[in-house]
Amino acid sequence: MYPAFLVLKVLILFIILVPATVSASADQNSSIVDTYENSSIVNTYVYITNSNCHSVSVIDTATNTVIDTVKVGAYPIGVAVAPDGSKVYVANSGNDTVSVIDTATNSVTATVNVGVIPFGVAINPDGTMVYVTNFNSSNVSVINTSTDSVIATVDVESIPRGVAVVPDGSKVYVANSGNNSVSVINTTTNSVTFNVSVGDKPIGVAVSMDGSKVYVANHKNESVSVIDTTTNTVTSTMNVGYGPWGVAASPDGSKVYVTNAEGTVSVISTATNDVTETVDVEEFPIGVSVVPDGSKVYVTNSDSNNVSVIDTATNTVTATVKVGSNPVSFGQSIGVKQILIENEPVLPIAEFSACYVCGKAPLTVKFIENSTGSPTSWSWDFGDNCTSTAQNPVHKYCKAGEYTVSLTVKNAAGCDIENKNQYIIVKCK
Repeated sequence: MYPAFLVLKVLILFIILVPATVSASADQNSSIVDTYENSSIVNTYVYITNSNCHSVSVIDTATNTVIDTVKVGAYPIGVAVAPDGSKVYVANSGNDTVSVIDTATNSVTATVNVGVIPFGVAINPDGTMVYVTNFNSSNVSVINTSTDSVIATVDVESIPRGVAVVPDGSKVYVANSGNNSVSVINTTTNSVTFNVSVGDKPIGVAVSMDGSKVYVANHKNESVSVIDTTTNTVTSTMNVGYGPWGVAASPDGSKVYVTNAEGTVSVISTATNDVTETVDVEEFPIGVSVVPDGSKVYVTNSDSNNVSVIDTATNTVTATVKVGSNPVSFGQSIGVKQILIENEPVLPIAEFSACYVCGKAPLTVKFIENSTGSPTSWSWDFGDNCTSTAQNPVHKYCKAGEYTVSLTVKNAAGCDIENKNQYIIVKCK
């Protein structure tokens, strides 16, 4: 039997990359522990809300042990991590607040009042806005991260739970369990532009890395709906296990992982939209998150009070981590925290890569800065009269053509530039 929501046996898992001493290049973020110039190290930590303990467990994935526990508000459920890894946002369903955790000290630095029974949390790619679904007030609170205050409230449909933001930050998808729909929010106007009908009692929601698809776990009819984000229509429905809750897409876009209350995880191939593997975990798995290099999946087991670690190469459980009472998570948020050390600066060398360098218009591209020398500022020219100063920007090319991209990086020692001629190739629709 499933635990009743009113008992509030709920918590949520998310993953965060937090370098122990210094910044790391984007292509190195996939490592659990890596060594960079100036002896810097990056570790991956997993943050799990313990609803019945009113706390968050911090797991070091290098050792798969709990290294800290942070007290938050009453009955925490949702979590979102800032892209730079500096903050963690926790939705406390028992007292209608969001706790803001400073990851450097693992302590709560702010508390934000939101709607009634906050449930899911997501943060936009540039880390400026946090979106919180409010279960009982059927709306979404929008938090400005610079002030940690609510700046807007968006009405959606009945009983919103899961929430996810597309890579370019333009849209937010909200799963409404009460009337079997997904609301699409325009983040410029903070208004709902579409309501997409999906399966029975949708809960978990995840967006593919390229932003082209949204995956929705339909709890009561044992399926996953696939939404095309261009047309906001359901293009496919896949059968999974009994009682799906959580859903997460792999970083390379090839797989989707779905937790099923029966005690399994369904592994879906996005190429065929078929379940290719079923992995046995423990009792009542809810949350699921994938590490940045796609090598491991973390699954919270609600009735076992632990987390299963799945090796994605073999689809087997390789470790089990004991956490607090009733871990029940859905969704995923990943960020990288950067800390500069006091060593003499080294001249930076600009390097970058991109995910999806060729495709049909409109083409959404995620650029990844791989520079050495610990740059402190970044200047991108996307070749279509658009620029950015973000470290790892997401940019949409709307017209067909071949685009030359350049990146200029700077620090106290100087600057460097890398040009890639005709790097992005956008074809006609």
